[in-house]
Amino acid sequence: MSGFGFEHIEPLFLAPLALLPLLRSVLRGATIPSLLAAPADSLSIVAGILLKFCGVVAIGASLLGAASPYVAGADVERFSEGAQIVMLIDRSGSMNETFAGRTPSGDEESKAAAARRILKRFVEARRHNLVGVAAFSTAPMLVTPISDHIGATEAAIDAIDRPGLDYTNIARGLAMALSMFKTSQADLSRAVLLISDGAGVIDPKLRDDLRAEFRKTNVSLYWLFLRTQGSRGISDQAAGDDESPQAAPERHLDLFFKSLGVPYQAFEAESAEVTEEAVKQIDRLERHPVRYVEELPRTDLSAWGFGLALAATLLLLAAKLAEVRLSVGDNAR
Repeated sequence: MSGFGFEHIEPLFLAPLALLPLLRSVLRGATIPSLLAAPADSLSIVAGILLKFCGVVAIGASLLGAASPYVAGADVERFSEGAQIVMLIDRSGSMNETFAGRTPSGDEESKAAAARRILKRFVEARRHNLVGVAAFSTAPMLVTPISDHIGATEAAIDAIDRPGLDYTNIARGLAMALSMFKTSQADLSRAVLLISDGAGVIDPKLRDDLRAEFRKTNVSLYWLFLRTQGSRGISDQAAGDDESPQAAPERHLDLFFKSLGVPYQAFEAESAEVTEEAVKQIDRLERHPVRYVEELPRTDLSAWGFGLALAATLLLLAAKLAEVRLSVGDNAR
Protein backbone atom coordinates (compact mmCIF):
# COMPACT_ATOMS: atom_id res chain seq x y z
CA MET A 1 0.00 0.00 0.00
CA SER A 2 1.62 3.25 -1.13
CA GLY A 3 -0.34 5.67 1.13
CA PHE A 4 -3.01 8.31 1.33
CA GLY A 5 -3.46 11.13 -1.16
CA PHE A 6 -5.78 13.63 -2.81
CA GLU A 7 -6.91 13.81 -6.42
CA HIS A 8 -7.51 17.58 -6.20
CA ILE A 9 -5.55 19.69 -3.73
CA GLU A 10 -7.21 23.07 -4.49
CA PRO A 11 -10.29 22.68 -2.20
CA LEU A 12 -7.99 22.19 0.78
CA PHE A 13 -6.80 25.80 0.44
CA LEU A 14 -10.30 26.83 1.57
CA ALA A 15 -10.02 24.80 4.78
CA PRO A 16 -9.86 27.94 7.04
CA LEU A 17 -13.50 28.58 6.09
CA ALA A 18 -14.41 25.66 8.32
CA LEU A 19 -13.65 27.90 11.34
CA LEU A 20 -16.44 30.36 10.49
CA PRO A 21 -19.06 28.59 12.65
CA LEU A 22 -16.82 29.22 15.69
CA LEU A 23 -17.00 32.97 15.07
CA ARG A 24 -20.74 33.27 14.53
CA SER A 25 -23.67 31.18 15.67
CA VAL A 26 -25.66 29.31 13.10
CA LEU A 27 -28.90 30.07 14.99
CA ARG A 28 -31.10 33.13 14.72
CA GLY A 29 -30.27 36.02 16.97
CA ALA A 30 -32.69 36.95 19.76
CA THR A 31 -34.20 40.42 20.29
CA ILE A 32 -34.07 40.25 24.08
CA PRO A 33 -31.29 42.21 25.88
CA SER A 34 -29.42 39.29 27.41
CA LEU A 35 -29.73 35.70 28.59
CA LEU A 36 -26.91 36.05 31.12
CA ALA A 37 -29.41 36.59 33.92
CA ALA A 38 -30.92 33.18 33.30
CA PRO A 39 -29.71 30.19 35.31
CA ALA A 40 -26.87 28.18 33.84
CA ASP A 41 -28.21 25.44 31.51
CA SER A 42 -25.67 22.68 30.87
CA LEU A 43 -27.79 21.12 28.13
CA SER A 44 -27.94 24.40 26.20
CA ILE A 45 -24.18 24.84 26.52
CA VAL A 46 -23.54 21.34 25.18
CA ALA A 47 -26.08 21.88 22.38
CA GLY A 48 -24.40 25.15 21.41
CA ILE A 49 -20.97 23.54 21.28
CA LEU A 50 -22.36 20.60 19.31
CA LEU A 51 -23.98 22.88 16.74
CA LYS A 52 -20.77 24.84 16.27
CA PHE A 53 -18.92 21.55 15.84
CA CYS A 54 -21.52 20.42 13.24
CA GLY A 55 -20.94 23.65 11.33
CA VAL A 56 -17.18 23.05 11.28
CA VAL A 57 -17.67 19.44 10.18
CA ALA A 58 -20.20 20.35 7.45
CA ILE A 59 -17.81 22.81 5.80
CA GLY A 60 -14.61 20.85 6.43
CA ALA A 61 -16.00 17.50 5.28
CA SER A 62 -17.47 19.09 2.12
CA LEU A 63 -14.07 20.50 1.22
CA LEU A 64 -12.46 17.16 2.03
CA GLY A 65 -14.89 15.31 -0.26
CA ALA A 66 -14.28 17.84 -3.06
CA ALA A 67 -10.53 17.13 -2.76
CA SER A 68 -11.24 13.45 -3.61
CA PRO A 69 -9.14 11.70 -0.96
CA TYR A 70 -8.07 8.15 -1.67
CA VAL A 71 -6.07 5.27 -0.29
CA ALA A 72 -3.64 4.12 -2.98
CA GLY A 73 -3.90 0.61 -4.40
CA ALA A 74 -1.39 -2.13 -3.91
CA ASP A 75 0.46 -4.76 -5.92
CA VAL A 76 -0.35 -8.20 -4.52
CA GLU A 77 1.64 -11.24 -5.58
CA ARG A 78 -0.57 -14.24 -6.31
CA PHE A 79 -0.10 -17.78 -7.57
CA SER A 80 -2.26 -19.66 -10.03
CA GLU A 81 -2.13 -22.10 -12.96
CA GLY A 82 -1.53 -20.81 -16.47
CA ALA A 83 1.15 -19.51 -18.79
CA GLN A 84 2.32 -16.62 -20.90
CA ILE A 85 0.74 -17.22 -24.29
CA VAL A 86 1.09 -15.35 -27.56
CA MET A 87 -1.66 -16.12 -30.06
CA LEU A 88 -0.20 -15.73 -33.54
CA ILE A 89 -3.16 -15.61 -35.91
CA ASP A 90 -3.09 -16.07 -39.68
CA ARG A 91 -4.87 -13.18 -41.42
CA SER A 92 -4.55 -14.48 -44.97
CA GLY A 93 -7.62 -14.33 -47.20
CA SER A 94 -8.28 -18.07 -47.00
CA MET A 95 -9.15 -17.74 -43.29
CA ASN A 96 -12.36 -16.02 -44.39
CA GLU A 97 -13.54 -19.27 -46.03
CA THR A 98 -15.33 -22.16 -44.34
CA PHE A 99 -13.65 -25.46 -43.53
CA ALA A 100 -15.24 -26.69 -46.76
CA GLY A 101 -13.24 -24.10 -48.72
CA ARG A 102 -16.08 -21.78 -49.77
CA THR A 103 -17.46 -18.38 -48.85
CA PRO A 104 -19.74 -18.62 -45.79
CA SER A 105 -23.47 -18.41 -46.45
CA GLY A 106 -26.45 -18.65 -44.14
CA ASP A 107 -25.45 -20.15 -40.80
CA GLU A 108 -22.02 -21.27 -42.06
CA GLU A 109 -19.00 -20.10 -40.10
CA SER A 110 -15.66 -19.09 -41.56
CA LYS A 111 -12.45 -20.52 -40.12
CA ALA A 112 -11.61 -17.08 -38.70
CA ALA A 113 -15.03 -16.76 -37.04
CA ALA A 114 -14.77 -20.25 -35.53
CA ALA A 115 -11.28 -19.48 -34.23
CA ARG A 116 -12.50 -16.20 -32.76
CA ARG A 117 -15.33 -17.88 -30.86
CA ILE A 118 -13.18 -20.74 -29.54
CA LEU A 119 -10.21 -18.59 -28.57
CA LYS A 120 -12.42 -16.14 -26.66
CA ARG A 121 -13.85 -19.03 -24.68
CA PHE A 122 -10.29 -20.25 -24.00
CA VAL A 123 -9.27 -16.80 -22.69
CA GLU A 124 -12.38 -16.42 -20.52
CA ALA A 125 -11.80 -19.82 -18.90
CA ARG A 126 -8.19 -18.97 -17.96
CA ARG A 127 -8.36 -15.50 -16.54
CA HIS A 128 -4.93 -15.71 -14.89
CA ASN A 129 -3.10 -16.32 -18.16
CA LEU A 130 -0.98 -13.53 -19.56
CA VAL A 131 -2.02 -13.35 -23.20
CA GLY A 132 -0.77 -11.36 -26.18
CA VAL A 133 -2.12 -11.32 -29.71
CA ALA A 134 -0.25 -10.88 -32.98
CA ALA A 135 -1.44 -11.31 -36.55
CA PHE A 136 0.32 -11.85 -39.84
CA SER A 137 -0.32 -11.99 -43.55
CA THR A 138 1.97 -10.00 -45.84
CA ALA A 139 3.44 -8.32 -42.75
CA PRO A 140 3.15 -9.03 -39.02
CA MET A 141 1.11 -6.82 -36.74
CA LEU A 142 1.26 -6.50 -32.96
CA VAL A 143 -2.37 -6.36 -31.83
CA THR A 144 -2.04 -6.44 -28.02
CA PRO A 145 1.07 -7.02 -25.88
CA ILE A 146 1.24 -9.76 -23.28
CA SER A 147 -0.98 -8.71 -20.38
CA ASP A 148 -3.72 -9.83 -18.02
CA HIS A 149 -6.26 -7.38 -19.47
CA ILE A 150 -8.93 -9.85 -20.55
CA GLY A 151 -11.12 -7.18 -22.15
CA ALA A 152 -8.33 -5.97 -24.44
CA THR A 153 -7.42 -9.54 -25.40
CA GLU A 154 -11.03 -10.37 -26.26
CA ALA A 155 -11.30 -7.21 -28.36
CA ALA A 156 -8.14 -8.22 -30.25
CA ILE A 157 -9.56 -11.69 -30.89
CA ASP A 158 -12.81 -10.12 -32.12
CA ALA A 159 -10.86 -8.48 -34.94
CA ILE A 160 -9.39 -11.67 -36.42
CA ASP A 161 -12.29 -12.36 -38.78
CA ARG A 162 -11.88 -9.06 -40.63
CA PRO A 163 -10.96 -9.48 -44.31
CA GLY A 164 -7.28 -10.39 -44.70
CA LEU A 165 -4.67 -10.52 -47.44
CA ASP A 166 -3.52 -13.45 -49.53
CA TYR A 167 0.16 -13.72 -48.74
CA THR A 168 1.36 -15.67 -45.65
CA ASN A 169 4.66 -14.40 -44.28
CA ILE A 170 4.91 -16.79 -41.37
CA ALA A 171 8.60 -16.14 -40.63
CA ARG A 172 8.06 -12.49 -39.78
CA GLY A 173 4.98 -13.41 -37.76
CA LEU A 174 6.97 -15.89 -35.66
CA ALA A 175 9.73 -13.35 -35.14
CA MET A 176 7.24 -10.80 -33.83
CA ALA A 177 5.58 -13.35 -31.52
CA LEU A 178 8.95 -14.24 -29.98
CA SER A 179 9.88 -10.59 -29.54
CA MET A 180 6.81 -10.10 -27.31
CA PHE A 181 8.33 -12.23 -24.53
CA LYS A 182 10.57 -10.45 -22.02
CA THR A 183 13.93 -12.06 -21.37
CA SER A 184 13.65 -11.06 -17.69
CA GLN A 185 10.72 -13.47 -17.27
CA ALA A 186 12.39 -16.59 -18.63
CA ASP A 187 11.37 -18.59 -15.55
CA LEU A 188 7.68 -18.40 -16.51
CA SER A 189 5.92 -20.99 -18.65
CA ARG A 190 5.66 -19.63 -22.19
CA ALA A 191 3.95 -20.73 -25.36
CA VAL A 192 3.27 -19.56 -28.90
CA LEU A 193 -0.08 -20.69 -30.27
CA LEU A 194 0.01 -20.48 -34.06
CA ILE A 195 -3.44 -20.50 -35.66
CA SER A 196 -3.19 -20.94 -39.41
CA ASP A 197 -4.92 -22.69 -42.30
CA GLY A 198 -1.78 -23.03 -44.35
CA ALA A 199 1.94 -22.51 -44.35
CA GLY A 200 4.38 -20.24 -46.07
CA VAL A 201 7.92 -20.98 -47.12
CA ILE A 202 10.53 -19.70 -44.66
CA ASP A 203 13.65 -18.22 -46.22
CA PRO A 204 16.67 -20.43 -45.36
CA LYS A 205 18.49 -17.28 -44.17
CA LEU A 206 15.83 -16.77 -41.51
CA ARG A 207 15.61 -20.35 -40.27
CA ASP A 208 18.79 -20.22 -38.20
CA ASP A 209 17.75 -16.87 -36.68
CA LEU A 210 14.35 -18.24 -35.71
CA ARG A 211 15.86 -21.43 -34.34
CA ALA A 212 18.26 -19.44 -32.13
CA GLU A 213 15.48 -17.11 -30.98
CA PHE A 214 13.20 -20.00 -30.04
CA ARG A 215 15.90 -21.56 -27.89
CA LYS A 216 16.81 -18.26 -26.25
CA THR A 217 13.19 -17.42 -25.48
CA ASN A 218 12.50 -20.94 -24.16
CA VAL A 219 8.92 -21.26 -25.38
CA SER A 220 6.65 -24.13 -26.31
CA LEU A 221 5.10 -24.08 -29.78
CA TYR A 222 1.63 -25.27 -30.74
CA TRP A 223 0.42 -25.21 -34.32
CA LEU A 224 -3.36 -25.28 -34.69
CA PHE A 225 -3.70 -26.13 -38.39
CA LEU A 226 -7.23 -25.26 -39.60
CA ARG A 227 -7.22 -27.63 -42.53
CA THR A 228 -9.63 -27.16 -45.40
CA GLN A 229 -11.51 -30.39 -45.99
CA GLY A 230 -9.87 -32.47 -48.73
CA SER A 231 -6.65 -30.44 -48.77
CA ARG A 232 -3.16 -31.79 -48.08
CA GLY A 233 -2.38 -32.50 -44.43
CA ILE A 234 0.72 -31.64 -42.45
CA SER A 235 2.47 -34.95 -43.04
CA ASP A 236 1.28 -35.52 -46.63
CA GLN A 237 3.95 -35.51 -49.29
CA ALA A 238 3.56 -33.65 -52.55
CA ALA A 239 2.42 -35.54 -55.63
CA GLY A 240 5.23 -36.87 -57.80
CA ASP A 241 8.88 -36.50 -56.91
CA ASP A 242 8.74 -32.81 -55.97
CA GLU A 243 9.96 -32.53 -52.36
CA SER A 244 10.52 -28.78 -52.38
CA PRO A 245 9.02 -26.54 -49.67
CA GLN A 246 6.96 -24.80 -52.34
CA ALA A 247 5.23 -28.08 -53.25
CA ALA A 248 4.45 -29.16 -49.66
CA PRO A 249 4.82 -26.06 -47.42
CA GLU A 250 2.85 -27.52 -44.48
CA ARG A 251 5.01 -30.64 -44.31
CA HIS A 252 8.26 -28.65 -44.49
CA LEU A 253 7.05 -26.15 -41.90
CA ASP A 254 6.23 -29.05 -39.57
CA LEU A 255 9.72 -30.49 -40.10
CA PHE A 256 11.24 -27.10 -39.36
CA PHE A 257 9.24 -26.77 -36.14
CA LYS A 258 10.42 -30.22 -35.05
CA SER A 259 14.03 -29.13 -35.56
CA LEU A 260 13.74 -26.10 -33.26
CA GLY A 261 14.71 -28.00 -30.12
CA VAL A 262 11.70 -26.73 -28.13
CA PRO A 263 8.49 -28.52 -27.07
CA TYR A 264 6.27 -28.61 -30.15
CA GLN A 265 2.94 -30.16 -31.04
CA ALA A 266 0.72 -29.79 -34.09
CA PHE A 267 -3.05 -30.21 -34.24
CA GLU A 268 -5.00 -30.68 -37.47
CA ALA A 269 -8.64 -29.60 -37.41
CA GLU A 270 -11.14 -29.94 -40.25
CA SER A 271 -14.13 -28.55 -38.36
CA ALA A 272 -15.02 -26.14 -35.59
CA GLU A 273 -15.68 -29.06 -33.23
CA VAL A 274 -12.22 -30.56 -33.78
CA THR A 275 -10.70 -27.09 -33.39
CA GLU A 276 -12.40 -26.66 -30.03
CA GLU A 277 -11.19 -30.06 -28.85
CA ALA A 278 -7.62 -29.18 -29.90
CA VAL A 279 -7.77 -25.93 -27.93
CA LYS A 280 -9.00 -27.85 -24.87
CA GLN A 281 -6.02 -30.19 -25.20
CA ILE A 282 -3.64 -27.22 -25.41
CA ASP A 283 -5.37 -25.84 -22.32
CA ARG A 284 -4.59 -29.05 -20.43
CA LEU A 285 -0.98 -29.06 -21.60
CA GLU A 286 -0.31 -25.47 -20.57
CA ARG A 287 -1.32 -25.59 -16.93
CA HIS A 288 1.77 -24.69 -14.95
CA PRO A 289 2.26 -22.77 -11.69
CA VAL A 290 2.33 -19.07 -12.50
CA ARG A 291 3.34 -16.22 -10.23
CA TYR A 292 1.68 -12.96 -11.16
CA VAL A 293 1.10 -9.56 -9.61
CA GLU A 294 -2.46 -8.33 -9.25
CA GLU A 295 -2.89 -4.56 -9.13
CA LEU A 296 -5.59 -3.70 -6.61
CA PRO A 297 -7.42 -0.45 -7.41
CA ARG A 298 -7.19 2.50 -5.09
CA THR A 299 -10.06 3.23 -2.70
CA ASP A 300 -11.91 6.50 -3.23
CA LEU A 301 -12.90 8.13 0.08
CA SER A 302 -14.88 11.06 -1.36
CA ALA A 303 -18.21 9.47 -0.44
CA TRP A 304 -17.18 9.32 3.22
CA GLY A 305 -16.41 13.06 3.23
CA PHE A 306 -19.68 14.01 1.55
CA GLY A 307 -21.62 11.59 3.77
CA LEU A 308 -20.15 13.15 6.93
CA ALA A 309 -20.94 16.62 5.62
CA LEU A 310 -24.53 15.58 4.87
CA ALA A 311 -25.00 14.15 8.37
CA ALA A 312 -23.70 17.36 9.99
CA THR A 313 -25.88 19.51 7.73
CA LEU A 314 -28.99 17.48 8.60
CA LEU A 315 -28.30 18.04 12.32
CA LEU A 316 -27.96 21.76 11.69
CA LEU A 317 -31.19 21.74 9.68
CA ALA A 318 -33.01 19.93 12.49
CA ALA A 319 -31.74 22.50 15.01
CA LYS A 320 -32.83 25.33 12.74
CA LEU A 321 -36.33 23.91 12.36
CA ALA A 322 -36.59 23.49 16.14
CA GLU A 323 -35.78 27.14 16.86
CA VAL A 324 -38.26 29.14 18.87
CA ARG A 325 -38.56 32.85 17.99
CA LEU A 326 -38.28 35.03 21.09
CA SER A 327 -39.39 38.66 21.26
CA VAL A 328 -39.44 41.35 23.92
CA GLY A 329 -43.15 40.91 24.38
CA ASP A 330 -42.79 37.20 24.92
CA ASN A 331 -40.11 37.86 27.53
CA ALA A 332 -42.31 40.33 29.36
CA ARG A 333 -45.11 37.81 29.67
